[in-house]
Amino acid sequence: MNISVIGPGAVGGYYGALLVRAGFEVHFLFHSDFEHVKNQGLYVESINGDIKLSRIHAHAAPEDMPVCDIAIIALKTTENHLLPDILPQVVRPDGTVVLLQNGLGAEASVQAVLPDAAVLGGLCFLCSNKIGPGRIRHLDYGSIRMAQYGPAGRAAGITPQLETVTGLFHRAGIQVGMAGDLGCARWEKLVWNMPFNGLCVILNAMTSDLVFSDPATVLLRSVMLEVIGAARSCGYGIEPEFADEMIAATRKMVSYKPSMKLDYETGRKPETGAIYRYPVEAAAAAGFNMSQCRVLLHQLEYLDRQNRNLSS
Repeated sequence: MNISVIGPGAVGGYYGALLVRAGFEVHFLFHSDFEHVKNQGLYVESINGDIKLSRIHAHAAPEDMPVCDIAIIALKTTENHLLPDILPQVVRPDGTVVLLQNGLGAEASVQAVLPDAAVLGGLCFLCSNKIGPGRIRHLDYGSIRMAQYGPAGRAAGITPQLETVTGLFHRAGIQVGMAGDLGCARWEKLVWNMPFNGLCVILNAMTSDLVFSDPATVLLRSVMLEVIGAARSCGYGIEPEFADEMIAATRKMVSYKPSMKLDYETGRKPETGAIYRYPVEAAAAAGFNMSQCRVLLHQLEYLDRQNRNLSS
């Protein structure tokens, strides 16, 4: 199978490099880094061993790419408006699309663009940053929890397409756990993303600053329990103890700046829509008020406007 990677940054660049190293034909769609990568290749510094790819299939435009069997989407969700133009050029109509993104709502829009494709969502448990053109630094973890999008968002179960992609990733040394219900898996990831992404920006902190502070840990747990309550109102039976599991896991993790913190520091548009607004609205539609997360959303929107000098 040949594979396209759309958005080869901290996430797509890391997993794409592993797939190349395993011998797969991988085509990368670059934007600003194209000339650098074309001339100097892609370099991943990793705790598991560095990967230096002197030559890769680098492309500057989707029309220059072959139509592949699998497309891996690792763009920021703020760029998903580009996908209707990109996807038909880089993946077969009946191929497989794997979204390695945070938040809610993306799979449905992709399925609308490619109604005959299998659309999978991947929740990455990865500490990885882009540190320069064509240069990725992998700090910790790297597993993915993956599930297939079902009609109208219903649980799809363990499908042949999910098993195929999981097997392909395993051959590249990527640990993937299959899930039968994508909606539940996405809400479980939000239990981590909604407190840590927002609070690291608002409090100007790294993950370790929060989990080793008693007051901050109280705040983290409170937000996590609200996210769990929202998930349960939407029909996903996440237990309250999951909050403590997430805090304990983060204490074992290398100190890390979540993606929204990095976006804020570099003046990029944050993913508040997918990570905050869509979950808050989904919960409200189910009769649950995510009051704490709504406050975080408004704080992040205010800080973003100040940060990017946008008019009110």
